[in-house]
Amino acid sequence: MQFENTREFAKKLDQKDPLKSYREQFLFPKVDGKRVIYFTGNSLGLQPKNAKKYVDEVMKDWAELGVEGHFYADKSWWDYHERLAKPLSTIIGAETAEITVMNTLTVNLHLLMVSFYRPQGERYKIICEEKAFPSDQYMLQSQVRFHGYDPNDAIVEIKKREGEHNFRIEDILRTIREVGDECALILIGGVNYYTGQVFDMKTITKAGHGIGAIVGWDLAHAVGNIKLELHNWNVDFAAWCSYKYMNSGPGNASGCFIHKRYHNQKDIPRFEGWWGTDKASRFLMKPEFDPMPNADAWQLSNPPILSMAPYLASLELFDAVGMDALLQKRNSIVAYLEFVLKEIGKEVTSNFEIITPSNPNERGTQLSVFLHGEGRKLFEYLMKNGVIIDWREPNVIRLAPAPFYCSYEDMYRFGQLLKQGILDNH
Repeated sequence: MQFENTREFAKKLDQKDPLKSYREQFLFPKVDGKRVIYFTGNSLGLQPKNAKKYVDEVMKDWAELGVEGHFYADKSWWDYHERLAKPLSTIIGAETAEITVMNTLTVNLHLLMVSFYRPQGERYKIICEEKAFPSDQYMLQSQVRFHGYDPNDAIVEIKKREGEHNFRIEDILRTIREVGDECALILIGGVNYYTGQVFDMKTITKAGHGIGAIVGWDLAHAVGNIKLELHNWNVDFAAWCSYKYMNSGPGNASGCFIHKRYHNQKDIPRFEGWWGTDKASRFLMKPEFDPMPNADAWQLSNPPILSMAPYLASLELFDAVGMDALLQKRNSIVAYLEFVLKEIGKEVTSNFEIITPSNPNERGTQLSVFLHGEGRKLFEYLMKNGVIIDWREPNVIRLAPAPFYCSYEDMYRFGQLLKQGILDNH
């Protein structure tokens, strides 16, 4: 399609958008009484309007039933988390039994490391990407120290080539081969939080298994954003948060994937709690742990229902639309945003640079823009004028046009505000 950087063209794209009605299913912050242009769904998604209904249902059941809500609420609490597994299975490409929802992301990664980081002899090293999200770095460092290793020795970082913003698959595969028999675990973010680069998870997982390593993924920036086939890719485990593209609310519950080959193993190393014990005998309060025959065996405590309610509400929207439709709009709206940025760059002769890969197969719902010659003043101008974006040092803005609620006209309007902000700064 031949794009045009005009309001009229953007409006035409919106009129043809099969997902345009879903924009009205979300609540937008306002600046000067007007809806913002919201580009931070990669940090915290907007609130779905149906979330309040789901939360109110729980509050009503709590008021009217008290503790009996565990069994007699319309959506009984003792199995509430199971309702999330089915819609999540289609989003991450897994069997329902391979999914559980519990805790928060880094907590779950620590718990999964109990099972899947088992250093022994010469096989003790972990491969990750350089400058991974800080929480992952801290988690990995503390894990290897817990096992008695020096992080400077035990953690091997995949490097970018000098002067390049993104990782090359050949460099990743070479690092895997070089570490070889010393590698116990590969743990990488499925989508790089800084640049928005999507990793080739299928190829990397296969390469990791080829050297005898376990392969896991932090999917915080991937779930609800890119096509995933975790079961078919033979991924060992993964975890993700739910408050970014999944729109479940701030700091909300995390999801876990554990491949079914690890189910029904009573001797697998695992920190255990009573919600992971078999459902049929859970309330018999037996002294011995009898694991659930699925990913729920990794559950510890009874789930936080008030957190899961808005997550379930958001999944209702994902279920109605389907990932294929979301990805189709994602590709289109990100391409239009890329076009608008390049057109504005010509008009203001600015030296900003899109550091996210240009190949649609290597990116999701994010463009990261390096503002050469611009500074935080431009970011503050945009925020003041109703563009909610994310700033990362030294001077990168991350733009994530979530397909559920961002419009093509938003992309055009952003371009005009960006141009004005640059002109006003010079």
